[in-house]
Amino acid sequence: MKISELLKEKYILTEFKSEDKEEIINEMIDLFNGDERVSNLEEVRKCVLDREKIMSTGVGKGFAIPHGKSNSVNDIIAAFGKSAQPIEYNALDGKPVQLIFLMVGQEKLVGSHIKVLSRISRIMNNDDFRAKLLEAKSKEEILNVFENEEKTFNDI
Repeated sequence: MKISELLKEKYILTEFKSEDKEEIINEMIDLFNGDERVSNLEEVRKCVLDREKIMSTGVGKGFAIPHGKSNSVNDIIAAFGKSAQPIEYNALDGKPVQLIFLMVGQEKLVGSHIKVLSRISRIMNNDDFRAKLLEAKSKEEILNVFENEEKTFNDI
């Protein structure tokens, strides 16, 4: 499953309203308000924030992957956001983040969930890719950056 197939322009934020980690996660989850794939947005919010309390999803290199599993979604949903200003995120490397990829999968889709997490982790490890995302000005440009990067990766 490709990241560029999961992301749609309406699930991309080119700037956050907040500088607070939890508020930013909430902004991203709110993008799914009214989405037919989500039966209970508050349960989705709870699963992501509960997972974040266990251990920060700030994986390093200015990137975070808040995620969770919930039966309040009937598929894998994903959103992406970026910030011009670094955000304190309690990341594993101790550095702030600017790029955030949110993902929630249905509890029975564990294999697909892990594949998407692995894929986003691999492509985000590329310094040039992260720089292109930070430079992108529009939602369309962000999607193009993901699509172009994924052309270089084999499916898992």
